[in-house]
Amino acid sequence: MRALVLALALMSSGLPAAAELPGLSLLRPIARPVQAVAGMLRPAPRPDTGAPEVTRAAILPMLPVPASRAQLRPRLRPGFVTETLLASPRPVTRPATAQEQIVPAAIVRSAPVPDIATGGRTGKVCGDPAILGHTIPPIAAKAKGCGLDEGVSVISVAGVALTQPASIDCTTARALKTWVEDGVKPVVGKSGGGVAALQIAASYACRPRNNQKGAKISEHGRGRAIDISAIILADGSSVTVLKGWGTKAYGKTLAGMRKAACGPFNTVLGPGSDRHHADHFHLDTARGRGAYCR
Repeated sequence: MRALVLALALMSSGLPAAAELPGLSLLRPIARPVQAVAGMLRPAPRPDTGAPEVTRAAILPMLPVPASRAQLRPRLRPGFVTETLLASPRPVTRPATAQEQIVPAAIVRSAPVPDIATGGRTGKVCGDPAILGHTIPPIAAKAKGCGLDEGVSVISVAGVALTQPASIDCTTARALKTWVEDGVKPVVGKSGGGVAALQIAASYACRPRNNQKGAKISEHGRGRAIDISAIILADGSSVTVLKGWGTKAYGKTLAGMRKAACGPFNTVLGPGSDRHHADHFHLDTARGRGAYCR
């Protein structure tokens, strides 16, 4: 730089050209290599700021690492799992096969029928398991000769239902059962599937015979009589005394039933006895006299 400044000063002072002066050639600047000049044109690197060098890979966005299934599950509160498992009901253990649920019929036993006379609400009465019903309180007499001291309300005898409870004494209840077993079931047989029920027209009632004023008290007024107006078969059909008596279809059956009643009962009345019994059988266990069957 000093040589350059000196050369310029000589030129401006009118001195000969620097090329003509001896020894002044040494003042010319030395040509630098091209690479050196190119290096001078590049911007100088900035001083080190202390920040780490960022590579191309570092510039790429950070991709999230897939979380495992265990990490995705919500974190449970302490004690939550224990409480849930304790509260969860356990399923009832099922039998291995459906056959284990079937109880063999041979080991199924029917419960004994309670005796109504000993305080049971339903069951046998009069000491006979074939007579079902319940005891009733004593019925006071509303007229002389009426009343029922030890009565029962019968709903079924020998497996045959009564269409309404019959209030009678045990002597009459037993006679009714015997008649059904020995006189009704055998006569009806399998017709219509067999007898299923008896249509009850009357049982206890404090009244004179045939409801005639001035007549003697009927056996109904003492709980010793029952009136049957029809039999009901298992198929739902019914045979009435009024319409079936004397017919080809049912006349013989009804006549056989009526005949079989004479024996268990002391009095048997029905169609042909009088006009008051044309539509039913009157059956009673009157005491003090022999059988009367008309």
